Amino acid sequence: MPTPITKKGYDALRAELDRLKKVERLKVIGDIAEARSHGDLSENAEYDAAKERQGFIESRIKELEGKLADARIIEIANRTSETIVFGATVVVIESESRQKKQYMLVGQDEADLKDGKISVQSPVGRALIGKRVGDFVEVQTPARVAEYEVLEIRFEEA
Repeated sequence: MPTPITKKGYDALRAELDRLKKVERLKVIGDIAEARSHGDLSENAEYDAAKERQGFIESRIKELEGKLADARIIEIANRTSETIVFGATVVVIESESRQKKQYMLVGQDEADLKDGKISVQSPVGRALIGKRVGDFVEVQTPARVAEYEVLEIRFEEA
């Protein structure tokens, strides 16, 4: 099943993959060669560290290739919807504290709460999908049930 992602999110994953393949992979190969030149590999911490780093890089490359292969870019610019869908920027107000919050609903790999981006698969994201301005949403948090009112839905580039 395709995984939704914004164009900006897709480009960020592609850039990371390119960096890992073109820069990091070559660097770690050089580090391994350098460590090998120091002799006995059985007690060579530099060699062990470089091999471990190589394993991490190769694993991340495979992970990113899989994510990019499964990705379905969802265009957000110039989109309109009366209901909350993937890519929407939503302004809500928490009923109890009256505190306004703004969230952009994005794919799991793009989520960054500090930047106001939440996954559509998160509890808040799942609760907001399909709602309209004026709707109330209840979200079960670890501490309590939070209630939000949807104030605004808009679409802007991630």
